[in-house]
Amino acid sequence: MADSKHEDTFKVVDRRLFGEDGELRKDVVEQERRNEEAAEKKAAAQAQEKAKAAAASKPAPTQTAPSPLAANADTQGAAGNGAALADVTPEDAAAEAQDSGEMNPTSRSFQMLIDFLTRNAAAMLGGMADPRTGQAFVDLEGAREVIDMLDALREKTRGNLSKDDDNLLIEVIGSLKLTFMEISKVAAEQMAKKAKAK
Repeated sequence: MADSKHEDTFKVVDRRLFGEDGELRKDVVEQERRNEEAAEKKAAAQAQEKAKAAAASKPAPTQTAPSPLAANADTQGAAGNGAALADVTPEDAAAEAQDSGEMNPTSRSFQMLIDFLTRNAAAMLGGMADPRTGQAFVDLEGAREVIDMLDALREKTRGNLSKDDDNLLIEVIGSLKLTFMEISKVAAEQMAKKAKAK
């Protein structure tokens, strides 16, 4: 009996987001687009299933004299069977999924946006040294604007984020606001000391 050698093989997958030129790799962008399209299709399909279930669970209407409006609705229903299902947009599907307790998938792009804004705000709050002087610089007005942007982002995306994305946004905003208040207090004390020294 001949021994069959079993060779272990492995596959190397490049998971870097950026290429050698510093640009976002095309296959990463394509994968993100495919993931988003798949999520939209899934949400739309779930919304259609819910609409079908809701339509099936409605009690049959009682027989009354037909009105012109009812006749018009009957002709529209016959002309476009399932027209109500075709009118469901991805936004409606996402809203229905949110209402039913289903969450949107976590978005890597959204997390990268939050990270970018957070780093900018932290740099303006003294988290980064000025390259010319080597001293930390503080730009309270700029930091306030970035924090306000994050607040606006949270307000405009309320109900459309996954639990992880929403928690990240809440945590970042809270941390930045606390740091902003502490640094504002220290800056005000230093200004008061300078005023007294004059």
